[in-house]
Amino acid sequence: MKTQEEIRALLAEIPDPEIPVITIAELGVIRKIILISETNIEVTLTPTYSGCPAMKQMEDDVRTKLIENGFTEIKFVFSYNPPWTTDWLSNEAKQKLQDYGIAPPEESTADKSFLSGKPKQITCPRCKSKQTKMISQFGSTACKALYKCGDCLEAFDYFKCI
Repeated sequence: MKTQEEIRALLAEIPDPEIPVITIAELGVIRKIILISETNIEVTLTPTYSGCPAMKQMEDDVRTKLIENGFTEIKFVFSYNPPWTTDWLSNEAKQKLQDYGIAPPEESTADKSFLSGKPKQITCPRCKSKQTKMISQFGSTACKALYKCGDCLEAFDYFKCI
């Protein structure tokens, strides 16, 4: 019988469907694994936000990986409490986002900079300039905002703090 650590390692191979440079494990959506028997398993996932269109693909990818590894009874639990937060992104995932050209969250979810009315100064993932400006509250997906760098003039996504 596989251990929880072995199952976590298998699931850690699954890329995020929207950002394939990071895995769903690095994203932090795999919350709990319960091995019921050699062929029966329960996996708890926490969506990045309610209505995330990638969750169905994540569920399908986890199911496929588990079936490939001998599981025939697979139950999914979707947990919304506690809600997913960008604080769950691993440091490795943040670096991978940066290297891929997506600015990772620069603050924790405790960031209250919006109260000051000053726009966030997001670092450009390409040239590292702070001379950036938000173009749109939504980027390539709802969990990202679209920014443009004033120095290199490149547009880039910023993974919003949630």
